[in-house]
Amino acid sequence: MPKDLLDAIMAKLIQAPPKFLPPEWYIANKVQYNSAEAQRSRSERLVDESQRLVDEIERTTQKTQSDVNKRIEQRLEEIKFWRQQLDDKLDQIVKETEVLLSFKTRLEKALEGCKEPLFTAQECLLNRERRVGIDLVHDEVERELIKEVEVFQGVVALLERTREQTDEQLRLNRTAKYNLEQDLKDKFTALTIDNYCSNLTNNSTDIGYAQNVVKIENSVSPEQWTDFSNTNVEKADKQRNNSLALRALIDSILSQTASDMRKQNRTVNIAFQNRVKETKDVKNKLEIHLAKLMDEINSQTKNIDALKKAILDKKGPAKVAQTRLETRTHRPNVELCRDTVQYRLMNEVQEINHNIQRLMDTLAQAEIELKGLNRQQLSLEEEIEVKANTLYIDEVLCMQMRESISINNF
Repeated sequence: MPKDLLDAIMAKLIQAPPKFLPPEWYIANKVQYNSAEAQRSRSERLVDESQRLVDEIERTTQKTQSDVNKRIEQRLEEIKFWRQQLDDKLDQIVKETEVLLSFKTRLEKALEGCKEPLFTAQECLLNRERRVGIDLVHDEVERELIKEVEVFQGVVALLERTREQTDEQLRLNRTAKYNLEQDLKDKFTALTIDNYCSNLTNNSTDIGYAQNVVKIENSVSPEQWTDFSNTNVEKADKQRNNSLALRALIDSILSQTASDMRKQNRTVNIAFQNRVKETKDVKNKLEIHLAKLMDEINSQTKNIDALKKAILDKKGPAKVAQTRLETRTHRPNVELCRDTVQYRLMNEVQEINHNIQRLMDTLAQAEIELKGLNRQQLSLEEEIEVKANTLYIDEVLCMQMRESISINNF
């Protein structure tokens, strides 16, 4: 070995740290053995614990997921139950609303049907104002016509109030229907979502992590959720029951008002018939009296003519008697004697004058009576015309107009 190399090795040995003793070497190795064994033991325990933890968590995860799946299925059943309840109530409220609409149509037809009878009754009252004289009387017909107008107006007012009530009930029905539809819409969405969640598995392709999913804001409790749908169902039931009661009321009102209108219509028609019969009887009696009066006028006219002729016929005897008296005043001297002839002629003149005066007085009285008969003739003829006018108004204008009135069940 070269000397330089040997010197270098010796120099390094002199500068190297001190060496360990063999016992120290054995102890150091034993420490390493023990340390490795402890580390290995800890690792084995951790492996075993990890396996137990993995198994436990797997079981817990599967159990929890199974429980979640079960709860989702239960939730689906609850949603389906309430959806069915809501759907049934929606179907009921829709059908009830349709029926109530048909009742509203009946009300509107009934209101329309009241127009003609009411107009006819008012027109009859106006026509009867055209009666004249004593026939412009507040009779039974007028009283019943006024009552008929009041009945028809009352029916119209009642039907209009009922129609307004029906409109309000229809609005409430539609509100209940809207709430059911919105609830059903939400239930359908929730059912779709939970159905989707129910079908998800660990191997589904569209699963993934999501942030902040544990916190749910503005959520309601299950009791509130149930109460919400139950309230919608109860409100729908309430409005449906109210609608049923209103339909029964409408049916009763329509039946009763139609009956009242028909009854009053018959009463007015009977009053018209009785009044027309009574007026015809009076007119016939007036015509009979007029005929008798005309006969009496003819008789009185003939009587006046006879009285005038009688007066005229007395002029000749009066002239004869007066001429005889005047002529006998020309008898001469003692022949101008107041003999029985003279007295008789004087009596004759007085008698004829008295009889002529009686005839003239009777003629004057007869002429007065004739004037009275003529006035009575005019009065009877005017009254017959009044009755004819009344009959035309009642029998032709009013009764024929009323024949077109048709009051049926609404």
